Amino acid sequence: MQKIDFDEAIRLHNAWRRQFMNAFAYGSYADMPLSDHRGCMLGYAMAATDDATRALPQFQQLITAHARFHVIANEIQDLSSNGMADAADLMLPELTDQSHRLANLLDELRAMQRDAQA
Repeated sequence: MQKIDFDEAIRLHNAWRRQFMNAFAYGSYADMPLSDHRGCMLGYAMAATDDATRALPQFQQLITAHARFHVIANEIQDLSSNGMADAADLMLPELTDQSHRLANLLDELRAMQRDAQA
């Protein structure tokens, strides 16, 4: 397994999530890249992993969860931009849940990495 700095990956993900939540709270989406990993450094870190790591079922779950996180964020932005702020608000718990899922998967992969190094 390629060594990944999971603490940094979690930090990067949380920084993006906070940036999104702040943009949502203040309605300032103009410069906020919301999907396709364009503004999320976790996506870049995941893309830099080796093929063996990518092949792990846990890493595949991480890719799926990460993509879903950004789909939800994009849906929230679309709803808000189209005057449906109440509907967007209702999706925020789902975004938070997906964020926790990402962190849990990163923790699982971190444990696997530690075991492989032992």
